[in-house]
Amino acid sequence: MVSPMKSLLSENRRTAALALPIIAGHVGQMLMGWVDTVMVGWLGVVPLAACGFANTLLSVPLLFGFGLLSAVSIHASHAHGAGEAERSAASVRGGFVAVALLSLVVAGFASLVFPRLSIFSQPPEVTAAAVRFLEICAWSLVPAFATTVVKNFCEALGRPWPPFWIILSGVALNAVLNWVLIFGHWGAPAMGLVGAAWATLAARTAVMVAVLVYASASSGLRGCWPVRWLVPEIGRAAAGILSVGLPAGGMVVFEVGGFAAGSIMMGWLGAPALAAHQIAMTCAGTAFMVPLGLSQAVAVRVGHARGAGKFARIRPVVYGAHILAVLFMGTTFAAFVFGGRSIAGWFIADPEVVLLAARLLFMAGIFQIMDGVQVVSAGTLRGFADTSGPMWIGIFSYWVVALPVSWAATFVLGGGPVGIWFGYVVGLAVAAATLFARVRRRVTALPAD
Repeated sequence: MVSPMKSLLSENRRTAALALPIIAGHVGQMLMGWVDTVMVGWLGVVPLAACGFANTLLSVPLLFGFGLLSAVSIHASHAHGAGEAERSAASVRGGFVAVALLSLVVAGFASLVFPRLSIFSQPPEVTAAAVRFLEICAWSLVPAFATTVVKNFCEALGRPWPPFWIILSGVALNAVLNWVLIFGHWGAPAMGLVGAAWATLAARTAVMVAVLVYASASSGLRGCWPVRWLVPEIGRAAAGILSVGLPAGGMVVFEVGGFAAGSIMMGWLGAPALAAHQIAMTCAGTAFMVPLGLSQAVAVRVGHARGAGKFARIRPVVYGAHILAVLFMGTTFAAFVFGGRSIAGWFIADPEVVLLAARLLFMAGIFQIMDGVQVVSAGTLRGFADTSGPMWIGIFSYWVVALPVSWAATFVLGGGPVGIWFGYVVGLAVAAATLFARVRRRVTALPAD
């Protein structure tokens, strides 16, 4: 009989092997943000603040789409575990129907929000600089969604590395295009912030085309990748993706929306505060990619185990992933708390922004472990196809708890920008405790194999 510790270590190795390329792919996506933030930061405080404001608005539909499309992983992994290739193909068809619907969401979001940017009460120079950047970058979300469908499908079928290398190539392409279009090299006009937007759109489109070519031509995916697209069952496949994905996307959007609302409040404190916030959010968001990748790996592995009826494997998979997340986020806690000023200096030379960003990174360090626990718990629950409950937990944690605390700490108690991040700490603590308790109940109720 295998001891619990040996089982935990064995499952951790398998989870880490699956999570590593997923994490690498997410970090690749974040590297686009790092490249944009660093290069735009060379233009000055206002362009960096405008980039932060624009990315804050775009993060809501973008991450809602990522949450919704996580259902492709859930359906494909469950089908793969059960040996049902056609059902895996159906998950891709349903995913692309969801992408078409998300494109309508992006169009609606753009038409409603972009003409009314003044309602967010940001510094006028920041709002003016952000408008054109937003208009272009909004359409880069559509190829990003299509790429996500293919990436999630490949990960669910145990082939995560090819999408990673394609995404990493896209990061390199984005950096080159930024250099050309922001600063005007190789005969191109110097377009500044708008050039960064065009670079992002071009790089995301190229990545989408490349992953589609790979998936359709790969012999390893043959039989699971759709041969025919317009089949009578496509509506049922899309309904299956939406039934699981909408609550998952809802949870993500309530979390991201809470952070976005905090970012809007940060803009009320001026361009330097918003620029510092963009630096801290870029760093915290990059660290978050590791537990996010673990959460997706756990969702896939729990889906496989449930599909194959191997329930005894779920407990060590789930608890092992939580341990890995805590260990990693403990490392980023130390980096942000003790090295925040050095990290902030990588992005911008302005001493006021660097000092404020270091203070915000200190707060980010405090919530690292809580952030890791809550996202791995949410991924575990997705593997159980439990998405509605976590959505309500997200609403409570980020909108009933975090935002009121942020507002009171900042504008009533005079905490300034740090007060906004204090609300994040409190909200994430509530989310982590509540979601982990739900995971424990799910795992305890598992049947014997």
